[in-house]
Amino acid sequence: MDPYKLLPSTTHNTPFMTTNAGAPVWNDNHSLTVGSRGPVLLEDYHLVEKLAHFARERIPERVVHARGASAKGFFECTHDISHLTCADLFRAPGVQTPVIVRFSTVIHERGSPETLRDPRGFAVKFYTREGNWDLLGNSIPVFFIRDAIKFPDVIHAFKPNPKSHIQEYWRILDFCSHLPESLSTFSWFFDDVGIPQDYRHMEGFGVQTFTLVNKNGKVHYVKFHWKPTCGVKCLTDDEEAIKVGGSNHSHATQDLYDSIAAGNYPEWKLYIQTIDPDHEDQFDFDPLDVTKWWPEDIIPLQPVGRLVLNKNIDNFFAENEMLAFNPGIVVPGIYYSNDKMLQCRIFAYGDTQRHRLGPNYLMLPVNAPKCPHRNNHYDGFMNFMHRDEEVDYFPSRYDPTRHAERYPIPSDVITGRREKACIEKENNFKQPGERYRSWAPDRQERFLNRWIKALCDPRVTHEVRSIWVSYWSQADRSLGQKLASRLNVRPSI
Repeated sequence: MDPYKLLPSTTHNTPFMTTNAGAPVWNDNHSLTVGSRGPVLLEDYHLVEKLAHFARERIPERVVHARGASAKGFFECTHDISHLTCADLFRAPGVQTPVIVRFSTVIHERGSPETLRDPRGFAVKFYTREGNWDLLGNSIPVFFIRDAIKFPDVIHAFKPNPKSHIQEYWRILDFCSHLPESLSTFSWFFDDVGIPQDYRHMEGFGVQTFTLVNKNGKVHYVKFHWKPTCGVKCLTDDEEAIKVGGSNHSHATQDLYDSIAAGNYPEWKLYIQTIDPDHEDQFDFDPLDVTKWWPEDIIPLQPVGRLVLNKNIDNFFAENEMLAFNPGIVVPGIYYSNDKMLQCRIFAYGDTQRHRLGPNYLMLPVNAPKCPHRNNHYDGFMNFMHRDEEVDYFPSRYDPTRHAERYPIPSDVITGRREKACIEKENNFKQPGERYRSWAPDRQERFLNRWIKALCDPRVTHEVRSIWVSYWSQADRSLGQKLASRLNVRPSI
């Protein structure tokens, strides 16, 4: 076997300790010293290498989704959707594609409890025959803002106070009081589903609107949904969450790991919703608005496939901390939409991974495609691709590399003037009001009590309380009246 073809792997371990360069280490218990008592000699290369590497073991944690757990498995296409997309992984029922999935909380730090009220991330990396596809999602189908220019602000508001390093709701309610579109997400965030019981019993929503493109170039808008086969379960009150989190702050990670180890493999069904772009104006909301969900009674779910997680990761750092996702990573047959949040995330996610892991983060085994691939992205920090080509440009008469076969992408004509403006169909209050009215009275009461608790924070001003009462009054008059009565405020329009 050609030793130069081997990637670093524990399958090629030596039976003895070595330096990173492969030299044998005959004593890993004692430093090299002058005499048995010292001083220590700086020429002890292994000692210096060991200490220097240890000091650099921790990489920057993710700004969001820092706390997470991952597992491996497969996705199986179960229904023919070739009329909607030419994506290879959907080419026929029965086709299986290896995947790795990362579940996460969004706001809190890497070691934080998994019982805090927070959206959960649900990110899937498909290792397809035509490259990787990263499908990122959350446990809530909508987001607080519709334009990514406010993303740093919303995360800053939800993150701990920069002075005290404590998460405080007065900051969240102050910021979001300027954003009535956030009501949609708050109707989920403060609902009973705000704290999933664990990752196995959690839904996943693609949140963003993508496009499916078939072999003829026909385009459909699409949203993706993961439904757990074991059902949705949540921690419905603070006392229950406190009890679970107090006994094990990694309860969801342990539940996922133990379930897979015991052969109780978590499974989700994948569904899609589709809209013909020619019909997008018939709705009272903008289908590309990330603060809106698509009502299932008018845009039904279509079954597509199933996801099974049947293998735990081998190493937490290599397959969770260095696992990197980017919504810009798509495959032929799946493309972006003009969703403002998505358009910005295409840049932002790759940029943050290059900052966190380096410019060659896609060479890391967990992120690299499993299919043959090549390009002229040479050198840079931690580039460990073995290359022996003499031509590092394209095209060349000395290199037979050619373009891939052309595949269809959306070809709609985009026109308009340059402007910084809000979308036309905001419709910020209808969906959260309908969602609230769909609940049983006891669920409505729990939702109301969570808002009362948040708005009674002594740092929340009378003005902010009045704005939130006004917002919820526009969503549902009775809810607004109950808030106003309990808070003793009048709505501020």
